[in-house]
Amino acid sequence: MFVVATAGHVDHGKSTLVRALTGEEPDRWDEERRRGLTIDLGYASTTLDDGRTVAFVDVPGHRRFVPNMLAGVGPVPAVMFVVAADDGWMPQSAEHLAALAALRVRHGVLVITRSDLLEPELALAEAREALDGTPLADIPAVCVSAVTGEGMDRLRAELAELGSLLPRPAPDADVRLWVDRSFTIGGAGTVVTGTLPAGTIRVGDALELGPSGPRVTVRGLQSLGDTRDEVTAVARVAVNLRGIAADDVPRGSTLVAPGRWRAVDTVDVRVDGRADELPEQVMVHLGSAAVAARVRRLDERHARLTISAPLPMRIGDRLILREPGADRIPSGAVVLDPAPPELRRRGAARRRAAELTQVPESPELGSELRRRGVAHVEDLRAWGVSTPPVGEAYRGWLIDPEWAAALAGRLVEAVRVHDRDDPLDPGLPTESARRTLDLPDAALLEAVLAQPAAATLRTEGGRVTAGAAALPEEVRFAAEQVAERLRVAPFDAPTADELDELGLGPRELAACGRAGLLTGLGAGVWLGPDVFDEAVRRLRQLPQPFTPSAARTHLDSSRRVVMPLLEALAARGLTRREGDDGHLVL
Repeated sequence: MFVVATAGHVDHGKSTLVRALTGEEPDRWDEERRRGLTIDLGYASTTLDDGRTVAFVDVPGHRRFVPNMLAGVGPVPAVMFVVAADDGWMPQSAEHLAALAALRVRHGVLVITRSDLLEPELALAEAREALDGTPLADIPAVCVSAVTGEGMDRLRAELAELGSLLPRPAPDADVRLWVDRSFTIGGAGTVVTGTLPAGTIRVGDALELGPSGPRVTVRGLQSLGDTRDEVTAVARVAVNLRGIAADDVPRGSTLVAPGRWRAVDTVDVRVDGRADELPEQVMVHLGSAAVAARVRRLDERHARLTISAPLPMRIGDRLILREPGADRIPSGAVVLDPAPPELRRRGAARRRAAELTQVPESPELGSELRRRGVAHVEDLRAWGVSTPPVGEAYRGWLIDPEWAAALAGRLVEAVRVHDRDDPLDPGLPTESARRTLDLPDAALLEAVLAQPAAATLRTEGGRVTAGAAALPEEVRFAAEQVAERLRVAPFDAPTADELDELGLGPRELAACGRAGLLTGLGAGVWLGPDVFDEAVRRLRQLPQPFTPSAARTHLDSSRRVVMPLLEALAARGLTRREGDDGHLVL
């Protein structure tokens, strides 16, 4: 199946043409049929000679119903543009063309209707001139009469060719169904319809009514009246929902894949025309939605839109910007950034505009990382950016390689300054390093440390270190005095007063321990660097198992030293408790 929307001036025969092609009545309301005037969206379909089904979304042509027309055209990838031979190109023809150009619709068929009433060449020439310079400039044209049947076979052939040219959307894409109709059926409940532009909907699926909105369950599916277990884009689809009332799903609502979209109320866009000519307030049309937005012009091509009702938007989404209360469509726009930074400082708007000139109009991982420095994979996916395998991320975060290289230089300097200012506490704590580099997660330090500029750094004990740090001379001298005493009596630990007299307080002693000059056993007990090897050598000389008292006597030490020493030996797997009070060297 493929889906085509109609377009063209009021009373140029769009609905008549759809009726002749399909044998179905696209006008759903009695008033429409009575007046011969399409007011709301209509739907019909037919099977072409090649077996492919084409579904039509028939839109109103009257200027009073422009919002309805835009709701129908928004999600549809192709158009059947209708111009009457006896009327020619008209104001609403131009209005519809402006909308299609804003959406960058480039697939379609130009149809000159009522060719039985007047020779169609003039109307065709007018239409070709109007289409020139737009994405629809080169679409094929067919002159027809729905009354006599002239040209209808050729039109069906052109529609079949059109279906073969349309790009095939990914069946596993994240679902975003724009609702264009909502109603209740007795015994079934709420049913919504829309054009599914990408992805697949299955019976039993859980969907969200807007990002992070209430969950609803797909109770049943139909496509063109046929009951289906699943429907794959592009397709017209009717979804029977469980867990929601029809009045809670008005036109412009979305059904989206849970957790895959973000509700966006501020976007930076590139405008097709001149941003500086936009009014301060516009109506933004996306899919079947129409919401008010405030415009902040950044330069002549770029603007920031602050939207009154958040919408699920991604990079590359095409918007129609319409002047409120008027038919005029000043411009189309493309979403460049659905999560833009705040503009607070003087000149921020100008700098932002310069940055946006380098941003592509389709999602690109490299572009996003270069611009943001770091980004989380869940955010990137919500913005429509393809991400690498999870294994390439740091706890879900990705970082731009050039940014990581720049941060590596900053980290080396930060560690150097820290060690210079506090030599007794060398190494920058990882949390301090994270804050210094303004990283959202300390896991990203791994990426920074992998850069060649950070080759001298390593992580150790919750710190980023630059190798052995030089102790102050007076601290090293005092530690050597203690070590000299311990070489004579390895288990005669100096008292706290003795250490204090040497100028070795808690911070100095901790630094000596990190430097490998002394070994701390806790509770103010400090021994030499090789104390464990020496203790094992001597304790092995005792009958096994031995008691703490025997160890104290053999080591010529005190209970203050022996008890924490035995605990430390056991913790390192060098000894083992045996019975109530015994110890065994392993």
